[in-house]
Amino acid sequence: MTAVKTATYPESAGLIRPLTPRRLLLTICGLYARDAGGSLPVAGLVALCGDAGVDEQAVRSAVSRLKRAGLLEPVRTAGGAAGYALSGEAREVLGEGDRRIFAPRRSAVADGWVLAVFSVPERERRRRHELRALLGRLGFGTVAPGVWVAPAGLREEAAAALRRRGLDGYVELFRAQGPLTGEGGDPAEAVGRWWDLAAVRAAYQAFLAEFPAAPGRVADGAAAFVRYARLVTAWRRLPYLDPGIPVELLPAGFPAEHAAARFRALRQAWEAAARTHAMAALLQGRGDRGE
Repeated sequence: MTAVKTATYPESAGLIRPLTPRRLLLTICGLYARDAGGSLPVAGLVALCGDAGVDEQAVRSAVSRLKRAGLLEPVRTAGGAAGYALSGEAREVLGEGDRRIFAPRRSAVADGWVLAVFSVPERERRRRHELRALLGRLGFGTVAPGVWVAPAGLREEAAAALRRRGLDGYVELFRAQGPLTGEGGDPAEAVGRWWDLAAVRAAYQAFLAEFPAAPGRVADGAAAFVRYARLVTAWRRLPYLDPGIPVELLPAGFPAEHAAARFRALRQAWEAAARTHAMAALLQGRGDRGE
């Protein structure tokens, strides 16, 4: 396998990971599958990943893993080429991800909170672990072992994710208003305990270091695609690590808004040329009937 060249980040942060073939493929599916007639030709995927330095064997291996995970389903494209379509679950997840990744909303204290309160029998410890992992991925902070919290705007997304995984029977979601406080009565101090803000700060700083300011437009379509795919892959986890915690409860100088502005500027610079290149590669790949 040809490794994708990318910056690495301190393991202590553990939040922004190197660009792997699987992560690149997920980005391509999320960005272009729904606009490509619902299916992606294998040849087109190989070509696009090749632009980023990933060889064909690695692409096919990553496709197989996504297929086993239930995210991709084998199909024949309209042109008769071997390809893959998004599963129903994948479409739902990507729709939710679009809102979180491309239109993240910074909550205000007045918006309130959603509390996830759950209890899982000891005999179902695996489900308890699965539930905690899901809430963590959605961006909930931990108040206590069975009590998690997030900005109120995440309620519907959380409810849908819990239903999708069959975990909704273990959880009650409650709405809370006003600034939540811990024992000390300081909302900002409580937020600092419920979320690992030092790690989130490190992730934002790593993103800003990876993608400097003043990008400029890129004339070459392949180069624009690679830059944009790297950008989205690096960014897409951050709105989950920081689910829109009210700015007044964040430490001074927290780089959340700076990083979001950087993402928007880079997206504007690269997205159009990247899409033109990607869609052309996928359209051309529809004529390849190879398996």
